[in-house]
Amino acid sequence: MVVNVVFLLIKTTVDHDDRGLNDFFNPTSLFYYVTAFLFFIVTWELNDWLIKKQRERSKLNLMNSFGIFAKTMAFLLPFTAVIYYVALFPLRETIGIECEDPRVQFMSDFLRANLIGCTVVFFNLFYFSMKQKDEMEEQFESLKREMLASKYTSLKSQISPHFLFNSLNTLTSLMYEDRDLASDFVTRLATSYRYILDNKEDNLVTVKKELGFLDAYIFMMEVRHKNAVSISSDIQINPEAYWIPTLSLQMLIENALKHNLYSKEHPLEITISSIGKDALAVRNNLQKRELPETTKMGLENIKKRYSYYTNKPVLVREENDFFEVILPLLDKKFTENNLVAIS
Repeated sequence: MVVNVVFLLIKTTVDHDDRGLNDFFNPTSLFYYVTAFLFFIVTWELNDWLIKKQRERSKLNLMNSFGIFAKTMAFLLPFTAVIYYVALFPLRETIGIECEDPRVQFMSDFLRANLIGCTVVFFNLFYFSMKQKDEMEEQFESLKREMLASKYTSLKSQISPHFLFNSLNTLTSLMYEDRDLASDFVTRLATSYRYILDNKEDNLVTVKKELGFLDAYIFMMEVRHKNAVSISSDIQINPEAYWIPTLSLQMLIENALKHNLYSKEHPLEITISSIGKDALAVRNNLQKRELPETTKMGLENIKKRYSYYTNKPVLVREENDFFEVILPLLDKKFTENNLVAIS
């Protein structure tokens, strides 16, 4: 198609006889058609080859693109000059080319062929430059996804060691105080840690799974802190239909324990409740512990994990007598569409 367009451009700029464009099959027309095809294909293939060789060594840039253009034209200029010179001077009568002045015709054909060659080369370089740009953007997006996945794995890895360390400390105390309770504690710890290990590759879990884990976790917290901590839940949604980041509820409970004072006389009360079908709220009474400046790693962990899936924010509300974190609920359809970003 392109060769025929080029040929038509040549025919519209060269009037070789009185019949004009009505005769496409005389020797002159056939000669210009064949040479247009030859120059076009040779120029394009040579330019493709030079570009691919350059891309094997390094990426295209302005300097090496000019180098490729110069090499292509260094071949095209003498090639077209030789073809047109031989055709218009020694073999003009043999081929049957009709022209009034061979020298003027030679210069016209030579300049026109190389102008078209320049156009072909520039378009080809532009095409490969855009292709390289698209490839680089795709590579960047791929690296970005890998980086997000790596960050996500790093965020999750902060959870397990901290949870196990605290649980083992409690178990050590129980071994000397109540062996039966220690045995039950070990069973719950095994259940909890099995949940962590089984879901370590899962970025999201159903609310039902998370609440099942929390039953064992709450038992361990109540054993660990005796009557100083009370944890209750009031979930009015179908827990199988909604998803949250793995261990996010556990992290919020541990965050409340870390930042508050509690005792049998002044227990820490933590409630987990649903807000319609939109969110879960984790709320505790406020009895602030005096701590050095903290990094707020727990809340930042949860916020970052949510940011991979939704624009809905994790809301944090603090009043005089309570602290509350609201976690958006993710439905199944939403998670299926967005898990590709991390998985």
